[in-house]
Amino acid sequence: MLQQFLHDFGYFALFLGTFFEGETILVLAGFLAFRGYMDINLVVVVAFFGSYAGDQLWYFLGRKHGRKLLARKPRWQMMGDRALEHIRRHPDIWVLSFRFVYGLRTVMPVAIGLSGYPPGRYLLLNGIGAAIWASALAAAAYHFGAVLEGMLGSVKKYELWVLGALLVLGFVLWLRRRFKNARLAKQIYADEQALKAEQAKAAEVKTPTE
Repeated sequence: MLQQFLHDFGYFALFLGTFFEGETILVLAGFLAFRGYMDINLVVVVAFFGSYAGDQLWYFLGRKHGRKLLARKPRWQMMGDRALEHIRRHPDIWVLSFRFVYGLRTVMPVAIGLSGYPPGRYLLLNGIGAAIWASALAAAAYHFGAVLEGMLGSVKKYELWVLGALLVLGFVLWLRRRFKNARLAKQIYADEQALKAEQAKAAEVKTPTE
């Protein structure tokens, strides 16, 4: 049943997952490739195209609507401002490596587009970065399965536990990010309200009384 499901939908799900922030789903696919449910070469190719296409889209959106996109979420805005500082100092290095920094998969391409980084150069280096990321992460997950089998013997009786643990880990990381974003949004809102109150108070002091 699992094998048939993965045959029908596995690679499509992998493409969608890596189109967005897909570290967890790529690790899961790499482990499933070790178990023989997916082909490791196809996993790498699909993950490459998903990641490459997604980051190209965010880059071009960043060139056209960068500030509006970053302003949608307080955490994006804060991280985007920091990302711009790093990009201006070492642009090529960040284009190649941002996928390996958790939480930057969406923000960094937007910031790179906003920074005015050349489209042709991004097209090339983004492809190199996507290829390295897809190959390295899939290979690491594949060999993780081999190491696990060496430690526990046959992985088959544990595979559902491993898959469940990876899914739970991905869900926990998603929840953590959601709570962090909500907490940051509340803090920024409180700071803005405090600033408005101070400005209103200062305006009252400056207004001459009749």
